[in-house]
Amino acid sequence: MRARNRNRFYHGKHPHPFRNLCLSLLIFLVVCGLFYAGIAHISARSLQEQKNSLEQALWRGVTQYYALEGRYPETLQDLEDTCGIHYDTDLFFVDYQIAGANLLPDITVIER
Repeated sequence: MRARNRNRFYHGKHPHPFRNLCLSLLIFLVVCGLFYAGIAHISARSLQEQKNSLEQALWRGVTQYYALEGRYPETLQDLEDTCGIHYDTDLFFVDYQIAGANLLPDITVIER
């Protein structure tokens, strides 16, 4: 009678021996996937912030150059040398187009 009372609340099969292992593995993979997605999001956001910072630095440099020289820089190299702007050329491409000495140049920063 005692053996019967021990299992009186359980009416199903015994769980598969690898069920807990599979469930643990699935939870681990989900957590790893969420971690990877978070890191990728932070990386993309950081790259966008770097791009915005570079654009602001270039526009401040153009304004400063114009205030000191009375004209806009003819090349991007002039702007970099005068204002001390440095950036990672492997990450960003800067297109600097000037229309004239007293016309505001067109500056475009593109992620590579």
